[in-house]
Amino acid sequence: MKQLIFLVIGCLAMPAWGQADKPVAKEPAKAEAVKASAEPAKQAAAGPRMPHPRRWTEDARHCLELPSNTEIIKCAEEYL
Repeated sequence: MKQLIFLVIGCLAMPAWGQADKPVAKEPAKAEAVKASAEPAKQAAAGPRMPHPRRWTEDARHCLELPSNTEIIKCAEEYL
């Protein structure tokens, strides 16, 4: 029984021992350049800031009192 348990533990541990080590950066200047170029990308990925916060929880039924469908849609878009 003990042999079976050790065999199972060994089989489960084999893939972990077979993994390659993480590559070491040879030139620190390249690593710093990559980090510096990644910062503007993060800012661009965030997208433009909204001029006002969304009002999801507020009631937009007052928009239904407007006379045309276009005005109703424009009014209700603020609450999306």
